[in-house]
Amino acid sequence: MAESPTSGPLNVIREGDCAVLKRDEVFKAVSVLKRRKIIFEKQWFYLDNAIGHIYGTTFEVTSGGSLQPKKRVEEATAETKEAGTDNRNIVDDGKSQKLTHDDIKALKDKGIKGQEIVQQLIENSATFRDKTEFAQDKYIKKKKKKYEAVITIIKPSTRILSTMYYAREPGKINHLRYDTLAQMLTWGNVHAGNKMIIMETCAGLVLGAAMERMGGYGSIIQMYPGGGVVRAATNCFGFPESFFQKLYEFPLSKVGSLLSGTFSFEASSSETEGSTPLADEDDRSLDEKQLSVQEADTECGTEIPMESCQPEEQEMADLPSDGEALGNDKTKTTMHDKQRKQEERRKKLTEAAALLKDKDADGLIVASRFHPAPLLLSLLEFVAPSRPFVVYCQYKEPLLECYTKLREKGGVVNLKLSETWLRNYQILPDRSHPKLTMSGGGGYLLTGITVINENLKTDDCSEQKTEEPASKKRKLQDP
Repeated sequence: MAESPTSGPLNVIREGDCAVLKRDEVFKAVSVLKRRKIIFEKQWFYLDNAIGHIYGTTFEVTSGGSLQPKKRVEEATAETKEAGTDNRNIVDDGKSQKLTHDDIKALKDKGIKGQEIVQQLIENSATFRDKTEFAQDKYIKKKKKKYEAVITIIKPSTRILSTMYYAREPGKINHLRYDTLAQMLTWGNVHAGNKMIIMETCAGLVLGAAMERMGGYGSIIQMYPGGGVVRAATNCFGFPESFFQKLYEFPLSKVGSLLSGTFSFEASSSETEGSTPLADEDDRSLDEKQLSVQEADTECGTEIPMESCQPEEQEMADLPSDGEALGNDKTKTTMHDKQRKQEERRKKLTEAAALLKDKDADGLIVASRFHPAPLLLSLLEFVAPSRPFVVYCQYKEPLLECYTKLREKGGVVNLKLSETWLRNYQILPDRSHPKLTMSGGGGYLLTGITVINENLKTDDCSEQKTEEPASKKRKLQDP
């Protein structure tokens, strides 16, 4: 994809970008804005100095909250490499460290960096050299995590954002684990040029993952309940505007009328005037506004700079009394903008309905907190034959009901109900083993492929065979 002349390289941090802060295994999505205070892992800083650097750069938080690129750490000296054979004679009595809490605080007040504090802790530890090499590494890692204020700024991706949500707020994504999301994209055959139907209540994470894989090619129709869509996680990806040109939304409340042929564009557009299906900052639905307040610390798409939160009332208050004409002009401009946005919504809704009416979607993905059976049975009507579908649910029983109903109805093959299983491994020299803690469950997937429903065909054929064909009548009359 060609870059605009003013956009700059895609791997460079720019003001207004959505980025992810990383420290050890903790992530947080933020907007890169100047003169904005960020609080992350008990550290506060500003991202001004990070602008212009490459994504993946590691920064050190200095005094005053400024970020400075971290230099490469030199190899450990021979003195710190001295290690014991075992830890049997080491007694944890709290007296092995000579530096007190006040001494460490004094070092911090002098502006000494965390790396130097860790080195002094090593030198003043009476038992450090008696520990084994593995125990020394664990000690250093623990102290670095406590005293070194180091963060890494990375570019958002499906893997990073899904890991962040699952670790921080799994309830907002229906406990959808990252490996399960990867299998959904694979089973759903999501790729560039597809026409996908997505129904999800995972804060827009599944939608963003599909958009990232499609790369701006193809079209996506997002089915949404209530007054409008929620795309908090989608906004964290930082997609360009071209990605949203082929993104449509359609209310679930109008699916029945669309299938029965009684769908009215005028009725739907009049209803959407009161609601706000688009995910604009200024024109969100009430549900999304409430969600954005809760997600202000984690979602970059809902974070608004403090300067922009000031309404235009200040400007109006400073105007002289003879400025009423200007106020009327602003009101007219606002009304014109609202009408223009309503026309855009009508156009988008019309296009989404036309795409669904064709009933030739290339895939269907459902990941909702609602019962999947009625959603799946109705949305499968818009999918073309020989196309895959995927349904995610945190629990097995709703998917079993879907499995039974699809078997009875027909029109699908290769039905499969599966559970993903994940175990993380620690990979270190002479210490590779499964981690002690692992995820208890990543949810369940129901997958299958649509086909032409033979049951409906046989019913039609039986109706046609009730009357004897004319050619057969002629043969019987010839003799």
